[in-house]
Amino acid sequence: MYSPDTTKYLIHISLTAEGVVEKPDVVGAIFGQTEGLLGEDLDLRDLQRTGRVGRIDVQIASKKGETTGEILISSSLDRAETAILAASLETIDRVGPCVARVKVDSIEDIRVSKRKKIVERAKEILIERFDDGTIDSDELLDDVRQTLRVEKIGSIGEERVPAGPNVLESDAIIIVEGRADVLNLLRYGIKNAVAVEGTNIPGSVVDLCAKKTTTAFFDGDRGGELILRELMQVADIDFVAFSPKGKSVEDMTRKEVIKTLRNKVPVEYVRDQYFESSAELPPELRIGRPIPDTDEGSERKRGSAVAKRSRDASGGPLSLREHIEDVKGQNTARFLNDDLSVVREARSDEVEKVIETIDASATGLVLDRPVDQKLLDRLVWKGLSWVAARDFRGIIKRPISIRLLKMGA
Repeated sequence: MYSPDTTKYLIHISLTAEGVVEKPDVVGAIFGQTEGLLGEDLDLRDLQRTGRVGRIDVQIASKKGETTGEILISSSLDRAETAILAASLETIDRVGPCVARVKVDSIEDIRVSKRKKIVERAKEILIERFDDGTIDSDELLDDVRQTLRVEKIGSIGEERVPAGPNVLESDAIIIVEGRADVLNLLRYGIKNAVAVEGTNIPGSVVDLCAKKTTTAFFDGDRGGELILRELMQVADIDFVAFSPKGKSVEDMTRKEVIKTLRNKVPVEYVRDQYFESSAELPPELRIGRPIPDTDEGSERKRGSAVAKRSRDASGGPLSLREHIEDVKGQNTARFLNDDLSVVREARSDEVEKVIETIDASATGLVLDRPVDQKLLDRLVWKGLSWVAARDFRGIIKRPISIRLLKMGA
């Protein structure tokens, strides 16, 4: 239609003819009725021959004995010359044998249109095509530190199980499932993790558990449950850290890892959940929690109360173990949310009534009384993920959606 290299303006002209005409009729009328009208310098044929005016594009259609359409003429003349040329076209009053009306609708500045397209495209390129070149010092440091940590991962024992650099020297270790879990903990600065790599617990890991304070930290899925069950049968572990349901240790964020490890619980709290009787355990692991005598029990209770007041005064969040110690022996029940903040506190014998009114933010319950099948079913129906109670009695059907923690005496 026009040459984008030389065209400056595009003249938009509307045409109405009282009869049926064709494109050659329109082009002939334009050249015939403007010839000699503007002098030699602005003669349309000469302008077209020299390339200062482009070809004439005619788009017309006939309907009910009338022809209408649009004429487009490109121009590389200056503004004044283009305006004169456009005005001369409005003098056309006939096309072929038909009366016609020609009117200039607009003169489009092609350069302005180009500039608009350039700006819009530049915006798209700026947003979509540039690589993110923002420099974040913290990210640079984290990348370098992460590389150093990954390089420090080693292996121990005859089985060459993956382990962090501080496993042998540290007084405490964390048992995880695989190499990816060890790497993720290294990324967050935790260097005392060792992997079991499956349900066949390596002998070197069992030996470490006997010498060091051990925390089991597995995925929150069926595989993690099975590994924990076997580990409790063959090794002497001290604590269990529960990953969120369906969450893998290798995918957890720093905040999730720290929170989960902080809320670890003694293994005695969960042993009954995995073993129907102590006969399944090796003799050295059949250890009940000691029941203190009256004087020692009173002293412990007073100490627990002092510790509780100290924690309340500090305003810091309580861990699950601290909640359990606070509730134990107090005939109290606490509904907790994901952050282990108290959603509702009540007497333990009023739990059945409180369940009806508790909101959806409650995800766990610490309860100073035994839990039976009926109460357990109601807690599952309410959507709780775990319950810590003094005992679990008459549990015939144990739901897999809720974790049971036995507080002990």
